[in-house]
Amino acid sequence: MSTKTPAPTSRPTAAELDLLQVLWRLGPADAKTVHEALLPDRPDATYATVLRQLQVMHGKGLLSRDESQRPQLYAPVHAQDKLQQSLMKDFIAKAFAGSGKALVLAALKSHVSAKERAEIRQLLARNTGDGTA
Repeated sequence: MSTKTPAPTSRPTAAELDLLQVLWRLGPADAKTVHEALLPDRPDATYATVLRQLQVMHGKGLLSRDESQRPQLYAPVHAQDKLQQSLMKDFIAKAFAGSGKALVLAALKSHVSAKERAEIRQLLARNTGDGTA
């Protein structure tokens, strides 16, 4: 079996991303564990809904399922950073005409605090080596 994870082909919905966040945090887990971990953020989520969503996500290729034990364990097929990069690439292509610079500028205008701006400047200075970020 290859250790390289293929690029995601199916795009998760917002609800599916919630479940992926739980599984990335927990590691492989059964539906009951996922449901319990999801409740603080989504108290309206029922066990049956979570189980059905995990099954759908497995069918879409977003999750693997270990059927060798009971209860079955679900795990993300794609690493968090790989899926996020793929989603970001699509988002930049669709919303910012393929320009990463446009995305960053839009984020800097309204979604970044002064403290975060300072951290970004430091990061850029370290990566460029000239200190003029």
